[in-house]
Amino acid sequence: MVSMFNLSGRVAIVTGGNGGIGRGIALALAAAGASVAILGRSAEKNDRVLGELKAIGSPALALTVDLTDRSALAPAVAAIERTLDGADILVNNAGIAILSGGVLQETPEDWDRVIASQLSAGFLLSRIVARGMAERRHGKIINIGSMYSIFGAGFAPSYAAAKGAIVQLTKSMAIELAPHNIQVNTIAPGWIETDMTAPLRGTPHDDEIVMRTPAGRWGTPEDIAGTAIYLASSASDFVTGEMIRVDGGYAIR
Repeated sequence: MVSMFNLSGRVAIVTGGNGGIGRGIALALAAAGASVAILGRSAEKNDRVLGELKAIGSPALALTVDLTDRSALAPAVAAIERTLDGADILVNNAGIAILSGGVLQETPEDWDRVIASQLSAGFLLSRIVARGMAERRHGKIINIGSMYSIFGAGFAPSYAAAKGAIVQLTKSMAIELAPHNIQVNTIAPGWIETDMTAPLRGTPHDDEIVMRTPAGRWGTPEDIAGTAIYLASSASDFVTGEMIRVDGGYAIR
């Protein structure tokens, strides 16, 4: 059974892998044996996580990339292929959220920024990486959704729209890519302790979240790691088009 989750010899790309959930997934994939490339906008954060990845012992690479710059995506993938070989695993994690207060307040520019980072970048990068996966007839694409893939968010309509669309994109890619032995799935984290959610901690919303979550706490990036390893491994070879909630039970209330 242990060998089913062994990622030795695999190459993984994790967008937004320099912090939060992306960092937790990147480190877990490396610990399972994968070579890991992280893509992020901050060179300083990239270097810090690259050091952590190298300390684990697997080959690693960090590229400073703005994923909303479409012209940068293909060169980034080419650099990973030159350095680490072809990608077997893609984790589309990067994205921003703008708490605009709703459609009456959100500007078209903010809408475009969120959709570009949360949805379009994942589509475009998957399109590039999946070509190589199809040639090798093996691949795993893991998209990171949210509780707002399920629920509405009156205070952040662009974020909820993007996270909901990720689920439909996952299903569509899963249908198309299954004949090439590529599985595509979504992880939908609940409330996870990251820099993005830090403003909510210590507020009345913090108490509400904990009370609603049967597990009685916020999640951590490490709580996402096991599901990511499962979806990246041969243990999930007959699982595709699914959304797996990792939320401590938040969505069942």
